[in-house]
Amino acid sequence: MDLRRSSFYSTLDLVPHLENYASTLPHQQSRGRPSLETLRKAFEEDDAGIEVPDTTAGSVSSLPVTDSGNGESKGPQEKAPVRFGWVTGVMIRCMLNIWGVILFLRLSWIISQAGILLTCLIILMSVTVTSVTALSISAIATNGRVISGGAYFMISRSLGPEIGGPIGMVFSFANALACALNTVGFAEVVCDLMQEFGVVMVDEDNDVRIVGVITVTMLLLISLAGMEWESKTQILFFIVLMVSFTNYFVGTFIPPSPEKQAQGIFGYRSEIFLENLKADWRNGNDFFHMFAVFFPSAIGILSGANISGDLKDPATAIPKGTLMAIFWTTLSYIGISATIGACVIRDASGNVTDILTSNITDGCVGVGCNLGWNFTKCKLSDSCQYGLANNSKVLGQVSGFYYLITAGVFAASLSSALGFLVSAPKVFQCLCRDKIYPYIGFFAKGYGKNDEPLRAYILCYLIAVVFILIGKLNIIARLISNFFLCSYCLINFSCFHASITNSPGWRPSFHYYSKWTALFGAVISVVLMFLLTWWAALMTFSIIFFLFGYVNYTKPKANWGSSVQAGTYNMALSYSVSLSGVEDHVKNFRPQCLVLTGPPNQRPALVDFVGSFTKHISLMICGDIITVGPSASPVLFLTAAAHHFDCMVKWMKKRKVCSFYTPFTAESLRVGARHLLQASGLGKLKPNTLVLGFKSNWRESCPESIEDYINTIYDTFDHNYSLCILRMMDGLDIYSHYEFEVNHGFESDEYAENDHKEHSEMKSVEDISDKDDSDQTRTVFQSDQGKKTIDIYWIADDGGLTLLVPYLLTRRKRWRSSKVRVFIVGDEQNMDERLKEMIALLKRFRLDFNDVIVMTDSEKRPHSKNLSRFVDNVAPFRLNDEQQDGISVEELRQSVPWKISDKQFEAFRLKSERKVRLNEIIRRNSQQAALVLVSLPVPQSDCPSALYMAWLDALTCGLHCPALLIRGNQQNVLTFYCQ
Repeated sequence: MDLRRSSFYSTLDLVPHLENYASTLPHQQSRGRPSLETLRKAFEEDDAGIEVPDTTAGSVSSLPVTDSGNGESKGPQEKAPVRFGWVTGVMIRCMLNIWGVILFLRLSWIISQAGILLTCLIILMSVTVTSVTALSISAIATNGRVISGGAYFMISRSLGPEIGGPIGMVFSFANALACALNTVGFAEVVCDLMQEFGVVMVDEDNDVRIVGVITVTMLLLISLAGMEWESKTQILFFIVLMVSFTNYFVGTFIPPSPEKQAQGIFGYRSEIFLENLKADWRNGNDFFHMFAVFFPSAIGILSGANISGDLKDPATAIPKGTLMAIFWTTLSYIGISATIGACVIRDASGNVTDILTSNITDGCVGVGCNLGWNFTKCKLSDSCQYGLANNSKVLGQVSGFYYLITAGVFAASLSSALGFLVSAPKVFQCLCRDKIYPYIGFFAKGYGKNDEPLRAYILCYLIAVVFILIGKLNIIARLISNFFLCSYCLINFSCFHASITNSPGWRPSFHYYSKWTALFGAVISVVLMFLLTWWAALMTFSIIFFLFGYVNYTKPKANWGSSVQAGTYNMALSYSVSLSGVEDHVKNFRPQCLVLTGPPNQRPALVDFVGSFTKHISLMICGDIITVGPSASPVLFLTAAAHHFDCMVKWMKKRKVCSFYTPFTAESLRVGARHLLQASGLGKLKPNTLVLGFKSNWRESCPESIEDYINTIYDTFDHNYSLCILRMMDGLDIYSHYEFEVNHGFESDEYAENDHKEHSEMKSVEDISDKDDSDQTRTVFQSDQGKKTIDIYWIADDGGLTLLVPYLLTRRKRWRSSKVRVFIVGDEQNMDERLKEMIALLKRFRLDFNDVIVMTDSEKRPHSKNLSRFVDNVAPFRLNDEQQDGISVEELRQSVPWKISDKQFEAFRLKSERKVRLNEIIRRNSQQAALVLVSLPVPQSDCPSALYMAWLDALTCGLHCPALLIRGNQQNVLTFYCQ
């Protein structure tokens, strides 16, 4: 009941509570916050004084009962899944992965080559990269709840599936290979130990394979036992390492025996420390080669983040545990580098007879001479087998007990291998559940209380076994380092990109980061990729780009609120604002169309036609004017409109139409169109052309709807818009297949008269939307037009829009082969002059329209049959005022303004005949055309709407191809100047 606590505004208006925001998490449902519709319902008080919804005001959606979350009422409480804190879950796990075999087997060799100073610099450079990355991880991990998936989850939710998908695939594979590498490292140490005792199973190479397969199988069994057993195993490894380190540091204070001195171990000596401070490069090695050898030891910082789904509080555990792990491991690396460099010389023979028996040091070379040993012979002949430069087991020889260091090597390699074996399936499982790539959903299934990815464990195990059997993994090792560096790069870039986009959703609770350090980390990671192994870097990026191309092509349905979306919004907003300060120029004119489509899926031909010349070129807005009565409830319409909007957007996306969709409720077509003309668009991204469908049933329509339609055309010109009216032989609407329709402005005259009918119509919208979302009706504009013609009847100079639209059409693949013909008005006396003038004008416009035809017979009287048809069409709309008795013409006009008086009919007779005559010419010349464009006559203010409607019908009737009545706003949209 506490979760249902009401505010003092209303008993239904709840106080803020955490559970109300659970719907923002994946696979969660809303917890019961009432909608605005529910809060706005009329309420009545019951006998107890409690407000209850008034059921007469309409149905109210019921509020779901909030579960208390304890699960006690559902039966016995199940055992909670294992969750780890920041110490066992992150810090120890990261430290174990950072303390790898490189610490025990390669660090002494790096010191012998680079010296103590440069070795510390290499360590600090690696720590810089990992620390910056850890800060970025901490920022991302504290910007909302992190579930399973680790680095992949963070990158994908920050940069989107296009970047996250490739990284998830590569990162999972890299972890599986890293498991194989560490297992082989363990197997090699075991085989070396076996050889010391004279034990050989088959041969050197196959022994490594056998031990490696057995080891990774044992690690798999530990992983399959569950995270609890895996964690206990890691703690055991950690204890062994602590004992091993203690054993080493104690050993540095034990006075060395003559046998150890012969091996170059003398305890803490200042002369040895000073000698080892400087670099001594051998065999062509250099600083970056040493860095490349050492850096893989630092790739374990993501081990804690990769099991984020098994942490109690990832937002706290990941930052604290990762940074503490880096701190302690850095101290250990620097401490071991300084102590081993102060105790052991670079070269020693291991022969106790090389001790100096007198103070004579003539011919003796090296710091050993000052310590009573002469290793000159083996040093000059490169036959020394001991010392920092020659023996990888120096740490064991320095320590108090040699085999404790061997146990440390076992613990370091096995803990790293186990960590990677656990990380790879966890990341891959999250990737599979996001359904970004096909055929991998099988591995998404989890088992048990911890949702263990058992199938992914088996897959990772098989990959590791395959590469263990290959055995030679030096090349793969370099590729793995590049994979991890690529992940670091994208993690840092994710943090940087999220910061610069200024998204309100970027609110990390970890504040100790900077977008510039994140950018530095991203850049330095890329630089290191190429400095370490340039060919591996190229291969890594090639794989990433290939996977990126696939995801970008398939466009998975994933919306994670990424920073890429925020950046796109910022760019669009910035460019839109900057465009507002730029004056329009004729060279940059684009026909930005407001298309009154109604529901776009009901008039696909109109949508396809406008999309043919606006796609990737200019703005297109599909306006859907939903006519409602004055007594209609806006709540009912707005509730249905939300679902309707989503359906229309999905329909256009599926049809690959680049358009916005804007539904608008209004009492009539004219009112809605007038508002859209004024309010549509943003800044310079504002429509300048209105596109309508032709009202083909105007003769059967009620006069009010004709008046509404024609007044919309008048308003278009009054707002200085260009106008296009598309007419198809069979009409534009396909809603006749359904019982209802919505937009009454074109085809139907029935207005909603009561709330019940309006509500039924809104339900029908949803039905139509759902049906047409899956059924894409094919139109003539989706077909190849072949070598048909596009005929332009440029009767009036409108600024060039009549030429620009067909030119834009011919740039499309479907219209590219079409030939454009331009028909102009002229007479026989000046026909040649008019022809040359128009051809010259078209050339200066740089339009490849070479076929110009002069119509010399346009002034002729039309055939009597066609003229009679026109008179018959307007007859029902004649006022016949001469036959009315006792009623003035003005009174008749005021009562029926759309009708045509006898005086008006005679005044416009000549214009009417010219429209009929032009139609005869069009039908004669353009029956086989793909498209006919005709200059739209501009109506005079005293022209009755019915007469103007008859003119539009007369111009385009009888054509078997689409016809477009088009008119610019009398301003130039074409120019032949360069400025």
